[in-house]
Amino acid sequence: MKRMHIHVSVENLDESIRFYRAMFGNVEPAVLKHDYCKWSLTDPAVNFSISQRGAKPGVDHLGIQVETDAELAEMNARFAAAQLPVAQQVGTTCCYAKSDKAWTVDPQGVAWETFRTLESAPVYGSSRDAATPSSSACCAPAQSVVTLGRRI
Repeated sequence: MKRMHIHVSVENLDESIRFYRAMFGNVEPAVLKHDYCKWSLTDPAVNFSISQRGAKPGVDHLGIQVETDAELAEMNARFAAAQLPVAQQVGTTCCYAKSDKAWTVDPQGVAWETFRTLESAPVYGSSRDAATPSSSACCAPAQSVVTLGRRI
C-alpha cells in the first residue's frame, strides 16, 4: 500500500499539534518529539508530519511512502519516467526514522520524495544539515542534483 506524505514546517509546534489533532478528529500522533510530530492516518491515507526546525513555515515537501522494496522500485521508475533527475539515499536517517528513499523536484520546484521506512531512529537525522543551502526539503539529500536550475 502506498500512502501520501505531506511535511509542513511550522513556527509553533504545540499550537500546530492542537490544530491538526482537532482537524484529524482527535487522532493522536504516531510520533511525537520536541521538534517533530507525525500522524499515520488511514482516512485519508496520509503520513502527515510537522516540524519546527527553523525552515520557512509552510509545505516543506510532498511524497509517497511505500511498504515494500518493489513499491519503492516502482516509484523510482515513475520518477525516471517523468524525466527528472533523482537523488537516492539508502539507509538514511531523517525524521526519527531510518529509510531508503529517493528525491526529485517537480517542474514548479516542489520537492518530492518516495521512501520506505526501515525502522525508527533515536535522532531526527542530519541529512538536512548537510544539504546544500538552496535545498528546501527537510531531509534533502546531502548531494544535490541540478535540474531546470533547481537543486534536489
